[in-house]
Amino acid sequence: MNAIIDFLNTVFWGYVLIYGLLAVGIFFTIRLRFQQILRFGEMFRVVTSAPATDKEGISPFQALCTSLASRVGTGNIAGVAVALTLGGPGAIFWMWMVALVGMATAYAESTLAQLYKVHDREGGTGVYRGGPAFYIARGLGMPWLGGVFSVCLILSFGLVFNAVQANSIADAMVGAFGVPKLTTGVLLAALTAVVIFGGIRKIATVAEYVVPFMAGAYLLLALIVLALNIGEVPAMFGHIIANAFGFAEAAGGVAGGVAAAMLNGVKRGLFSNEAGMGSAPNIAAAATPVPHHPSSQGFVQALGVFIDTLVICSCTALMILLSGAYTPGAELTGTQLTQAALADHVGWIGPYFIAVAIFFFAFTSIIGNYAYSEMAMAFLGIGNTAGLMVLRFVVLAMVIWGALQAVTTVFNAADASMGLMATINLIAIVALSGTVVKLTRDYFRQRSEGREPTFDLGDYPELGDGVDRSIWTRD
Repeated sequence: MNAIIDFLNTVFWGYVLIYGLLAVGIFFTIRLRFQQILRFGEMFRVVTSAPATDKEGISPFQALCTSLASRVGTGNIAGVAVALTLGGPGAIFWMWMVALVGMATAYAESTLAQLYKVHDREGGTGVYRGGPAFYIARGLGMPWLGGVFSVCLILSFGLVFNAVQANSIADAMVGAFGVPKLTTGVLLAALTAVVIFGGIRKIATVAEYVVPFMAGAYLLLALIVLALNIGEVPAMFGHIIANAFGFAEAAGGVAGGVAAAMLNGVKRGLFSNEAGMGSAPNIAAAATPVPHHPSSQGFVQALGVFIDTLVICSCTALMILLSGAYTPGAELTGTQLTQAALADHVGWIGPYFIAVAIFFFAFTSIIGNYAYSEMAMAFLGIGNTAGLMVLRFVVLAMVIWGALQAVTTVFNAADASMGLMATINLIAIVALSGTVVKLTRDYFRQRSEGREPTFDLGDYPELGDGVDRSIWTRD
């Protein structure tokens, strides 16, 4: 079994996804005319629009915070350090490039999730449900493939990745405060239960407050570090770019030069921002878009990629590079490198701050990942009260289990599951790219006419019965 899993991971992560995610990002960047750069301001416009008043939806800002809850995890702290260790400073440049094209992919998949979402009133939940499984089934007419996608999502994001996040929290608490892993696991499960038993709306509300707080505190510390080293910052950006193209070698300890920088930057960037993975569209579908057009929620999720990689990951990278803790080719890597870098900047409080940051980053990832699983359960037809209750207890069990032990083998299995899930999603959004382009042009045509964009289903006869008319028909 391990040999099969290793083979699948080699295929998915060594070939299909590394090149596939990049290719799809470039494809949408070109087809959408570089809108993530040229229309950057639109992302902020839609996020700051009036809150949703629809009783079945969450606001665009809540959807952004919930997706960031999943995106912003230990990868932003440990993953960046690993990319630097294996690929040198140039890896950060390639993380930026991946995020730029990934913003177009995130826009496309979340726009489709909005378009093909449905009402779910089963069990009195009264929320919107949607995501890749829904646009695969309703847009491509392949419900069986949507089912495969949903199972993969529940296994990877809902269960195993939550165990991995719990493991990261437990390790951080042991290292910084000496808290036993079992204690951490039980307390974390209890805290998770308080949130996830409230459903999508409770998760969105918690994310709306916790995510800005955790990201704000982290960015504030980063700004303090940058201010203390302001004279070195411009040169550091030049150093990153020079190493990305081989104009200057990072050090003899970094093997592979430009190739290593590109490979590790691309991989860590893709893992961190999740663009094209098919995860964030699940919560994008739960939002009531403002303006009332599928494209508006696409812009919200494109902004999520920008915040995750170009802001938070960049801050981690600069704090490490500006410290005396970073030595190319040294053994220190991951969370330990980030902690050592902060200790160099701000003293003894640095490692403790990182431990607390990991707690918040990983905890919000757990509740964000669970929210995605609810959407998958709804698609599979088991999203009723009993089905969700079983899912919640299994998630809590995985949190405790993950806190207690290393999860390497199971994590490899989750990688394979996520690899299949992402591959299915990439094929689907490319197949539906014509719809994405038409929606985008319609949106900006209305903007250019000085109107608030509104989706008119009558302009899209080709969609047939795949779209829920009760959602997209306005009186």
